[in-house]
Amino acid sequence: MLTGSDLLAKVKELGDVSKSDLVRSCGYVSTKKDGGERLNFTAFYEALLEAKGLSLGNDGVGRGKGGRKLSYTATVQGNGNLLVGKAYTAMLDLKPGDEFEIKLGRKQVRLIPVGGEDEEE
Repeated sequence: MLTGSDLLAKVKELGDVSKSDLVRSCGYVSTKKDGGERLNFTAFYEALLEAKGLSLGNDGVGRGKGGRKLSYTATVQGNGNLLVGKAYTAMLDLKPGDEFEIKLGRKQVRLIPVGGEDEEE
């Protein structure tokens, strides 16, 4: 995906093409589960605005998939699992295989990286 001055140059170079072709040519494309193509118009326009010097707020901090604001709550699922969503693991730069110690408090659960320090808040 093009950003910054590269994005502006590509948009200028392409000139008068359709919006879909513009988004596709700049690399704002992902693949759907069924193998089809999804054009990411919102990400394209946000990158274009940022390239032109206009910021739309907090640079995505606290935002999940689709730009939805994160709730910072979790719900125990029907099978008893507690799910921490992908947006949170991405914010913390967690990778598959990362391990944590589970520390139980009176009304809290803390996850401490194995080998990390237990910081009190």
